[in-house]
Amino acid sequence: MTAVQGTTVDIPTEDGVADAYLVHPGDERPRPAVLFYQDAFGLRPHLQSMADRLAAAGYTVLLPNVFYRHGRVPVVELPTFIDPARNPTIWRQLGPIMQSLTPDLAIRDAGAYLRFLADSPLVADGPVAVTGYCMGARLALLTAGACPDRVAAVAGFHGGRLATEDPDSPHLLAEHITAEAYFGHADQDSSLPPEQIQRLEDALTAAGVRHRCEVYPGAHHGYTQSDTPAYDRAADERHWAALLGLLERTF
Repeated sequence: MTAVQGTTVDIPTEDGVADAYLVHPGDERPRPAVLFYQDAFGLRPHLQSMADRLAAAGYTVLLPNVFYRHGRVPVVELPTFIDPARNPTIWRQLGPIMQSLTPDLAIRDAGAYLRFLADSPLVADGPVAVTGYCMGARLALLTAGACPDRVAAVAGFHGGRLATEDPDSPHLLAEHITAEAYFGHADQDSSLPPEQIQRLEDALTAAGVRHRCEVYPGAHHGYTQSDTPAYDRAADERHWAALLGLLERTF
């Protein structure tokens, strides 16, 4: 496996400075970039290990703290194993922070993250890929729709609220997407019921987006997160195969 090098970086945004984890193959040659969006629990060792795995496959990966307006990492102190059912204070802390990151703010931040990657000597010329988990899948979809000239591939896993009836639902940007898309849904996920899965599929199809949307049977919201009770090893490995396949086709 390729050795990787990771470090903390600061990204200027229109609203301040976002701290982030940047990881790349140790030879420091320019590589295709992947913008990696966190889940609600935020930037932590497990997500860094996921970014490391992507970097070891040959990519420069940026994992920003999307909650930077509320402080640097850790924005909220979390246990090593995160179980909100046993500790409901976690959601009481995170809920307002999540809700404060509106689609408009997320899109504004996406521009800053993409500019950082475009300016980095560790990133090869050309468009990037975007992947996201849980709430990060929403951010990935918003980024692909708002920045189509910069995003060549977009993926989302166990995403919630991807295709609501709200006027700012991310699926409404499908008509602008030029990237190839992949979404791996959890079928035991109350945040993405069947009607939203179908609405997303219909929007991507109507827009002519190259895509595949798959439902992972038996998987729960958060199935890739091994530091939570939702983790599902089989679904996680399926996710890695799908994501790395998408990146290989793109780059």
